[in-house]
Amino acid sequence: MPRAYVALGSNLGDRERTLRDAVDALGAETGVEVIAVSRLIDTEPVGFLEQPRFLNGVVAIDTSLSARELLDLLLGIEQRFGRSRDGRPPQGPRTLDLDLLLYGNAEIDEPGLQVPHPRLQERAFVLEPLAELAPELEIPGLGDVQALVSRVH
Repeated sequence: MPRAYVALGSNLGDRERTLRDAVDALGAETGVEVIAVSRLIDTEPVGFLEQPRFLNGVVAIDTSLSARELLDLLLGIEQRFGRSRDGRPPQGPRTLDLDLLLYGNAEIDEPGLQVPHPRLQERAFVLEPLAELAPELEIPGLGDVQALVSRVH
């Protein structure tokens, strides 16, 4: 089973409860085993700045799902937690954001699915929790996670 990494984010409502409950919901799904969850960090919004601060983290999972099936599952969990993309700015406020960062060593570029996540190397709020969970991780096409962390600081 491939090891996948999923970014967690929330800036509406009880952010910590939402993220913890989302991890529980993910782990309850068939074909998904939660391996580890990073610490959660309080961060400034990126892009769309006039919104509340985020709570972010990363979860490591082992999964028998394909990358596309996993992405669909993540989008479904977001919806169950009240995430609506209709009429909202792409980086605007949200109850829950689940981004598929990595899926094993795969490099995928399909409509609606890019792995590694296309902005992974730009975001300290993703790289730091990822490095916490997997300090020796080599990110396909990008290199060592620790080196990437040092570049965003």
